[in-house]
Amino acid sequence: MDSELESYMLFKKDQSGIALQDKLRKEKSGNRIKLDIMVALELRSIDLQISRNNKEHHTKEMGLKRLIVRRGQPFMLQVHFNRPFHSRTDHITFVAETGPAPMELLGTRATFPLTQARQGNVWSASDFTVDSNSLLVSLFTPADAVIGSYTLKIDISQRQDHILTHPLGTFILLFNPWSAEDDVYLPSETLLQEYVMLDYGFVYKGHERFITSSPWNYGQFEEDIIDICFEILNKSLYFLENPSKDCSQRNDAVYVCRVVSAMINSNDDNGVLQGNWGEDYSLGVSPLEWNGSVAILRQWSAKGGQPVKYGQCWVFAAVMCTVMRCLGVPSRVVSNFRSAHSADGNLTIDTYYDQNAEILSTWKQDKIWNFHVWNECWMIRKDLPPGYNGWQVLDPTPQQTSSGLFCCGPASVKAIKEGEVHLAYDTPFVYAEVNADEVIWLFRDGQAQEILAHNTSSIGKEISTKMVGSDQRQNITSFYKYSEGSHEERSVFLKASRKMLGSRRTSSPFLDLLGSGGLGDQPAQLQLHLARTPEWGKDLLLKLHARRVPDRTHPQGPIRLEVRFCAQALLHKGGTREPLWRHIVHLNLDFGEEIQWPFLLPYNNYRNKLTDEKLIRVSGIAKVEGTGKSILVLKDISLDPPHLSIELSERAEVGKALSIHITFTNTQTVALSHCMMVLEGSGLIHGQISNDLGTLVAGHTIQIQLDLYPFKSGPHQLQVLISSNEVKEIKGYKDIFVAAARAS
Repeated sequence: MDSELESYMLFKKDQSGIALQDKLRKEKSGNRIKLDIMVALELRSIDLQISRNNKEHHTKEMGLKRLIVRRGQPFMLQVHFNRPFHSRTDHITFVAETGPAPMELLGTRATFPLTQARQGNVWSASDFTVDSNSLLVSLFTPADAVIGSYTLKIDISQRQDHILTHPLGTFILLFNPWSAEDDVYLPSETLLQEYVMLDYGFVYKGHERFITSSPWNYGQFEEDIIDICFEILNKSLYFLENPSKDCSQRNDAVYVCRVVSAMINSNDDNGVLQGNWGEDYSLGVSPLEWNGSVAILRQWSAKGGQPVKYGQCWVFAAVMCTVMRCLGVPSRVVSNFRSAHSADGNLTIDTYYDQNAEILSTWKQDKIWNFHVWNECWMIRKDLPPGYNGWQVLDPTPQQTSSGLFCCGPASVKAIKEGEVHLAYDTPFVYAEVNADEVIWLFRDGQAQEILAHNTSSIGKEISTKMVGSDQRQNITSFYKYSEGSHEERSVFLKASRKMLGSRRTSSPFLDLLGSGGLGDQPAQLQLHLARTPEWGKDLLLKLHARRVPDRTHPQGPIRLEVRFCAQALLHKGGTREPLWRHIVHLNLDFGEEIQWPFLLPYNNYRNKLTDEKLIRVSGIAKVEGTGKSILVLKDISLDPPHLSIELSERAEVGKALSIHITFTNTQTVALSHCMMVLEGSGLIHGQISNDLGTLVAGHTIQIQLDLYPFKSGPHQLQVLISSNEVKEIKGYKDIFVAAARAS
């Protein structure tokens, strides 16, 4: 019994000792907190966690010198104080501001206290941890926040009436296509890698039957490009007129896209590019000689926002693609072959020929461009009825004004396909570009007298963009319209024409044409073919294929044709040069007979007569004797430039010399003078490398070897351009995967 009592007394003593130690520990902690409270909380330093945040926000390719994050996604900061932070007694508030006059009412200023947990889609600082004198905190920006360059500050409340404000630094906020709450959300990592992260691609040019792919360096992650993108926004007329209002609307992808569309051209403002569709580029650079967007954007910025000379549609669109991808909006470049520009908005494109088969460009207000290039950007359209989200057409090429400025879009691709031309923005114009009908007239005695052809399917051909994850071309025509000639396509066309023509329907030449039942049948069918592959520097051998067929006027019996041919150089915007060759053929065709008539278009006729596009249209008009009828036959010919090859000697690695071998043979029959070679490629070359190659005689081969030092890992593309006085655009490319530097 005594031993049990003794044990109990020892136990009580131990318990009292533990309780006393715990009490002393609490008192010590409390005293420390009291002492901390007596010492004012002061900021010592800030760690913006740039490497971690930029990686998590898919912006590390833009560099690790500054914080670049995407809205609707948290990012971390570590704040170092003079003492431990105590959440119960210390009160801090974060302040984020953007624009020239930040205001909470405009969404350009946000104040938000430190809290335990985030509350919805609002600015917040939460989920913090304290480690000694440092505070690790998660900042969240709402998915509809204004994009731009922000300053971040912290307010520390020391007493009720005393607040100290400390700057924490700056950060750039971008659209976030990875966030389901953002209007530009794209729910596919594969598509995000293609339409946001890929910094190179292709522009498709030429002719519907001779499509060429031109490599392009978008370069949206070059370190200064993001600054230039915001400089573009800050030089827009909207910003200059009302800076605060303009900045407050930069939360809206639709608004930002329209501003960029207007600012890429310089028709209303000091936009990025000056257009030039002539043939004199002596005051600048030919549009054909650009390899990418970076040089253009840097030149524009370096010269204080003076427009860069010169651009055409593919240059405008490629530069806009760079800007939109940089800002975080999924974007791609789209080419529309035989693209219509209806001057009077009546959904018909009128083309005129004279009796000698010459295209009369002076009478041609409507245009059919050989190809036209625009952008598509991916976004939700909250301003439209449901069903029109996704790809939207934006066109920075200055063709017509929209709300007083030369811009176009966004127009929903779905709305274009369904003929919903009343929906914003500029949907009727884009609808006509891909769906207008073509009416070809015979012009004589000062007026259009005969319809030679009515084509319902010749506009909007081979609408193309780069295939995802591939260097191949993807035909996306079916995204824009139903199959040509189908019931759905004609039904949509009539619906759109009613909406677009309105009260003009009763006097529309086009609807009169529809009501007339179209063209009568013809007594012969004519086709033009190339008898051999066309080559620059050689005579072009053509064959006229003629076949006698029955018609109501001459069901049987022979007919006599006089066919007048004319060849003209085709201009990009649908115009032509003066005739470079004429020819007349007389044919007698018996019923059921087929004949082939060969003829030459000599090289000397076109040698110095073509444009840089190297396109020739051979037109023929056959007059059927005794009937007054005429038959039209057309053939477009594209002359390919020489090709160059690019080879690598070894595996590409960051910081290691990469040997490049370029081989080029002048396959022309004439010398190429003043040859200049330009190399470009983001991640491979800082800026550009230029070499003067001098004159390259006919048949001569030149081999060039040089070393590159890649500075970014991952997939990249080397673009090579050789230009000369005779041929402006000889392009090649090489896809290069650069491995990370090996650990030493």
